[in-house]
Amino acid sequence: MITIIPEAPENVAAFSATGEVTKEDFERLVIPRVKEKVEQFGELNYLLYLDTDLDNFTMGAWLEDLLLGLKNLTNWNRSAIVTDKEGIRDFTSIFSVLMPGEFKSFPKENLYNALYWCKNGDEVEA
Repeated sequence: MITIIPEAPENVAAFSATGEVTKEDFERLVIPRVKEKVEQFGELNYLLYLDTDLDNFTMGAWLEDLLLGLKNLTNWNRSAIVTDKEGIRDFTSIFSVLMPGEFKSFPKENLYNALYWCKNGDEVEA
């Protein structure tokens, strides 16, 4: 399931993923929210707090996520993945070379630093 992180800055589309994540989660919540932020700000600052294993993303969810990325390719500004999974953080670093905009990973205890970075491009001193 995907939910909106309510304390996110106004210019950040921030989501939390728990349990099973489906295509419907993207269609119902993520895609409309991302579209709204791109229309409002002309760029996409995106944060995903992963509180589930990637195995819990259905194939439809993966395809929707891919389409979301492709549809908004030129609008990506900053994107943060918040997780304690080392492999995902490593992948995010590699992925950042291939995509426009900045991509960064943060450990779960640094959620508020990640939100700040998405909003401003700078990190809060820990």
